[in-house]
Amino acid sequence: MEMRSFDKLGIRTSLLGFGCMRFPVDAQGKINEPEAERMIDRAIAAGVNYIDTAYPYHNGDSEPFVGKVLKKYDRGSFYLATKLPCWNVKTLEDVDRLFNEQLSRLQTEYIDFYLMHAMNGELFARMEKLGVVKRLEELKAEGRIRNLGFSFHDSYEAFERIITYRDWDFCQIQLNYMDTKDGPGMRGYELAEKLDIPLVIMEPIKGGSLACFAEDITEVFRTMDKDASIASFALRWVGSLPNVKVILSGMSAMDQVEDNLATFEKFRPLSEQEKETIESVVTLINSRVQNGCTGCRYCMPCPAGVDIPGNFSAWNTYHMYQNYNVVRWNWENQLGESKQAKNCIQCGKCEQACPQKLSIREDLKKVQADLDAKEFIL
Repeated sequence: MEMRSFDKLGIRTSLLGFGCMRFPVDAQGKINEPEAERMIDRAIAAGVNYIDTAYPYHNGDSEPFVGKVLKKYDRGSFYLATKLPCWNVKTLEDVDRLFNEQLSRLQTEYIDFYLMHAMNGELFARMEKLGVVKRLEELKAEGRIRNLGFSFHDSYEAFERIITYRDWDFCQIQLNYMDTKDGPGMRGYELAEKLDIPLVIMEPIKGGSLACFAEDITEVFRTMDKDASIASFALRWVGSLPNVKVILSGMSAMDQVEDNLATFEKFRPLSEQEKETIESVVTLINSRVQNGCTGCRYCMPCPAGVDIPGNFSAWNTYHMYQNYNVVRWNWENQLGESKQAKNCIQCGKCEQACPQKLSIREDLKKVQADLDAKEFIL
């Protein structure tokens, strides 16, 4: 198993971390505990020693389940990560209440890697005002938190503000070869490296988007290694960055565990030729964007209730990856019948406000037709 050193912390972790957000579920939507336990056991037996969960995962069931499974292992044999649900912190007393609840649910006396969950500029400012960081530092001084960090979802500017606030032990960001300019992106990676703050990476396969492509892109990966999975290239891209210490994978089936273990047990950084080939794939994927909607939302609100930027995001993503499953939940649930393009009344108000001067009404017709057709189902 590929191991990485947190030099400033004096510890070594497996480069592959087990993310506990996407366990297999049963017909009722509850964690399929026998199968999920089998998956964790297999990963640990292969050398995975970083287990990542959070308060809200699986509707609150992930922490108790993980605690139960890990209880059979020596506490010093693994590193346990979980996160403070900062959106539930209204007073400073909530920090201790939630933290103690998590210790109980996880059946442990301390957390190895504790994160302020899903930080953005606004939420961090509220946590700072309440004194949350100081209280977490006190819990660390007491030994109940071993390493303190944050996970992040916002702009680079907000990331820079938070990561330079103090000398964090580590931080967790989303990074993959398609998101190098989104959120913190590679600028954030480089800043963390400069500050000597180790990185844990989430969404290395972009929610599964980088695991299954149309045949033309699939063939590009096959020419590099016909026996390797498409997902393995995304994991190797992230793992080729030296300040990446853990790559989280939210595995939901045993075959995903086995595929990841095959990648990390004999880990190979990408060669220069492989990096260039992946860059060509990124260029090809981006060339399939259907319109230039930036998500500025000047077109909103729509009188008919259409989420115009949401429709264009789903449409562009569908064509970029040529895979309906990548946008299925967003299209069918998050947008749903009420916010889909078909409800457009052709009033034109949106086009008057659009700084990109997009043909919004005509494009919305194409959105509905393309996503109803579901031509690309992989």
